[in-house]
Amino acid sequence: MDTNEELGARIDALLLRVDASESTLAIHALKARYAGVVDARFSHGQVVADDRLAELAREASSLFTEDGVWDGGPGLGIARGRAEIAARLAEPTLVFSRHFFVNPRIMVEGDRATGRWDLLCPCTRPDGESLWMSGHEDDTYARVDGVWQHDSMTLTTVFVAPAGGGWPRILA
Repeated sequence: MDTNEELGARIDALLLRVDASESTLAIHALKARYAGVVDARFSHGQVVADDRLAELAREASSLFTEDGVWDGGPGLGIARGRAEIAARLAEPTLVFSRHFFVNPRIMVEGDRATGRWDLLCPCTRPDGESLWMSGHEDDTYARVDGVWQHDSMTLTTVFVAPAGGGWPRILA
């Protein structure tokens, strides 16, 4: 039978594993919420009304720490802090997108975490050209007041390719 010390160590180890598992699930939910909010900026192949766009941009920026960094790479630029992130996301370069984040690799260490997500994103430019964009996002996360937030997000685009006939009818 375990001594009290051994039992305490096993309980501590189990608590760390439970916290890491719950944190990983919370980070999954955070990423899904981010994708939903940035994609909600578009409806029926158009950018939503300015007031709704500003609201969604603020909501997306609230998923970052106060001094978080949104890095869209050379084509989309970098925004630092919630105000800059909201301003950047209120100026979309597309009229449609659907972010599919897959294959998450998340590593939790206390109140900090890192993650890499593969990204596949059908999207449409303002000129009507439909594209497939693929890449990955490397993220850092921080748990602030018990809530996981993006501390940084860096997009690396692997390819952007024409989508042939495109998306002939966009309902969302």
